[in-house]
Amino acid sequence: MQPMPPKVFTHSTLAGRTLSVASASEIALVPGEVILTFDDGPRPGKTEAILDTLDTFGIGATFMMLGTSAERHPDLVRLVAQRGHTIGTHTYDHADLSQLSNAEAMAEIAAGEEAVAKALGRAPSPFFRFPYLAQTGFLRTSLTQSNVVVLDVDIDSKDYFSETPARVMERTLARLDARGSGIILFHDIHARTVAMLPDFLAELDRRGYSVVRLTAKPQGVFGRDVITAQGPQEPSSFLRLN
Repeated sequence: MQPMPPKVFTHSTLAGRTLSVASASEIALVPGEVILTFDDGPRPGKTEAILDTLDTFGIGATFMMLGTSAERHPDLVRLVAQRGHTIGTHTYDHADLSQLSNAEAMAEIAAGEEAVAKALGRAPSPFFRFPYLAQTGFLRTSLTQSNVVVLDVDIDSKDYFSETPARVMERTLARLDARGSGIILFHDIHARTVAMLPDFLAELDRRGYSVVRLTAKPQGVFGRDVITAQGPQEPSSFLRLN
């Protein structure tokens, strides 16, 4: 028996539409819309707290998980899915792929997806983010040909800086207000992010923003191609996205 997600009791109007995409070009937001993303997790004691906050506001987020973290904490991988959030991948061990050979980089991406899929018990969503946002034309093209949706960043919270939660919130809101909408990058591994998130979401609500839940469009009966070190290959029954 899997645990049921907690009931959400909220008067927030923050929850926006669900956006289902099959490519990065389809991630089109209107002014006032944001997508929340969390990299590098899951992390015990922090990911659960972030999930609780998201539940309180009744909104969905996208978690870009590392393969190593998924291997260590498969229960948290499944918990994120059970709470209704989208799970993407972020390589196996957060390598700077631009410093690797093409084959090494593709193998790192594939190993990350495989580890997350094993922990989750099914293929994750086809969303991928480059660590350090470091990429090459070859890698991006190879992923696109494998029907992977590369998730870029519009507003970097820089919550990895050793600063107060208030400073992270101030910077993120300022960048969001200047841009008007976009994909926000957080990390579910930092205590400052856990501490900041409730006030940040309350302020988003106060300013009239809405949080878009990002999901993947169904890929059809054959699913999508599995990522390999060589690039696109035949669909795999294990990593098939249905």
